[in-house]
This record gives sequence, C-alpha cells and structure tokens, in this order.
Amino acid sequence: MKAHAAGRDRAEHAALAHLRAAGLVLVARNVACRAGEIDLVMREGPVLVFVEVRARALGRYGGAAASVGPAKRVRLARAAAHFLRTRWKGPLPPCRFDVLAFEADAPPRWIRHAFSLETLPGFR
Repeated sequence: MKAHAAGRDRAEHAALAHLRAAGLVLVARNVACRAGEIDLVMREGPVLVFVEVRARALGRYGGAAASVGPAKRVRLARAAAHFLRTRWKGPLPPCRFDVLAFEADAPPRWIRHAFSLETLPGFR
C-alpha cells in the first residue's frame, strides 16, 4: 500500500472512531459513484451526515479543511444525491455535510455544516 493511501486509511479510521465517540452511527463508508466519493455516511439522530475526511502533514495552503473547495463540494453533493437515490430506503431524512480535518500533531477539527446545498451552483 502506498504511503498516501495508508495515511488516508488511518485518517478515515481515526475519523470514524472520533465520530462514533461523539454518538454518531455508521451507515456506509467509501461510497463511490461516477460523480465522486463520500468517505463516511453517518447518522446523528434523525440527520444523515455526509463526512469528508481530509488529512495533511503540513498546514500549508490553508490546511486540510481548506482543501475542500467549491469543485469538491459539488462532487460530494452529487455523490450524496446518488447515494440517496440508489441506496436510501424510506423518506428522505434531513442531511448535512461535515468535514473532519487532521493536520500533523493537532487534534482533529470537526466542521459541522461545512457547507449546504444552497451555496452550490446547480443545487439551489
């Protein structure tokens, strides 16, 4: 396994542990489609949470959280829509998009409601 992939896997495992410790329940992980990939799909009460996990060894260029730019947000939203269309059973739950960022030796930074569909082009 390449170092980059191993680091990504470590970050996703750490993110899952962090979110479970906060009371969230895992629904799915590494959900991929042509539009993109969602690292973790969790539930927090009635809310379905789509989580992007980012890890950076250095805080350059704005850090891990800043790497989730407008294009990545659109891909995440499209992947979430695909997940809801193809894998979700029942009425649509309230949804949100979170980012869990890991940088060097700093504690994880959990950004709840990192963005909403209303702020994305084509999702208004």
